[in-house]
Amino acid sequence: MAETKKKVKRYTLDEVKDKFIGKRGTLEREEYEMDLKMELIGDMIKRIRKERNLTQSELGELIGVQKAQISKLENNTKNVSIGTIMKVFDALKAKVKLQIELIDKEVEIA
Repeated sequence: MAETKKKVKRYTLDEVKDKFIGKRGTLEREEYEMDLKMELIGDMIKRIRKERNLTQSELGELIGVQKAQISKLENNTKNVSIGTIMKVFDALKAKVKLQIELIDKEVEIA
């Protein structure tokens, strides 16, 4: 007798997010995506700091904050200004590129 293979339905990551978090454009999905991006920034800061052989205290001294602030930045970047993030990357001698997209609008810069 021939065996019948049971087909397994596969889902993309976006399909799973759509189902369990919400479709793109919904508040829940946008908050999720922003939290994820901020978590990645914290991870990058920590990785680069370690590559530069700096402690959290040493990085804090370079930008004028306490070690606790660097720890918070690396572990929870939600309540941090873009200015602070830029100072950190500058102190780490890391180049930051910022991309802004305007949906349904064209912008010309002279």
